Amino acid sequence: MSKKGILIMIGGNEDKGQSLETSEQDHLEFIEESILGRVVYESGGPNAKIVIVPTASRIPDQVAENYLEAFKRLNCEDITVADIRCREDAETDENINLFKQADCVMFSGGKQSQIIEKIGGTRIHEVLLERYQNEKFVIAGTSAGAMCMSQEMIVGGGVKNSFSKGEVRMGKGLGFIPNLTIDSHFVRRGRFGRLAEAVSIFPEFSGVGLSENTGLVVKKCNTFEVIGSGMVILFDASDLRYNNQKSKEVGEQMTIVNLKTHILASGCHFNLDQKRVKVFSDGAVPSHA
Repeated sequence: MSKKGILIMIGGNEDKGQSLETSEQDHLEFIEESILGRVVYESGGPNAKIVIVPTASRIPDQVAENYLEAFKRLNCEDITVADIRCREDAETDENINLFKQADCVMFSGGKQSQIIEKIGGTRIHEVLLERYQNEKFVIAGTSAGAMCMSQEMIVGGGVKNSFSKGEVRMGKGLGFIPNLTIDSHFVRRGRFGRLAEAVSIFPEFSGVGLSENTGLVVKKCNTFEVIGSGMVILFDASDLRYNNQKSKEVGEQMTIVNLKTHILASGCHFNLDQKRVKVFSDGAVPSHA
């Protein structure tokens, strides 16, 4: 059955004032207004009820304030923060009602495992799944907030250039989209090997690496559109001729043969069922409608 909801996954963008040594969960996320504007558009416009979820971040108050200011710049006024810092917070009637009434839920960046730990399997998770299945309801997320949407989620892993077994750690995500594995900050942080291993573990899923200031709009759970100013790297393992991931020991280099790779920019579409890219020439990109 096709999902009636809309997913918007964004690759994130580090605050340029942060030290390179600062860990990912400490970064403030800034989404350029064109992408955030698309979130508002798909949610119903400036009058939409938007709920910000900074659960993944170690500095949730500061991150929430960033998003409040960003949405207000787009003339949104009905914006609320769901302050979920433990599983008990995801079971309160007050927070559950926020998710039931929202037109859009926006997950911040940080550490994706924190979202699963505090929201996965709770009543709020059930509300999100039910509304995404049955309503025109937007679930958006940046960085960790995007990565947690998949069924099989990248939890973490190294960014070494070598393609060796064990460099990536996988876990269960929130399961909104079952046929896609997502990575973020893809180009800048050199995560090619990490996503390639994730795809070798679950070759039945496409792998998508999101650059910063770049996102995907997923409708009916089978087609996505690329938005933003960066690129999307897509791995399609449907026609692999060789994959020795299962036979290798941890730390050994792996081989996969005939892994299709697509580099997609704004306006490109990809059908996840048919594994087919549709590219629109300049001036022929369809409107949001």
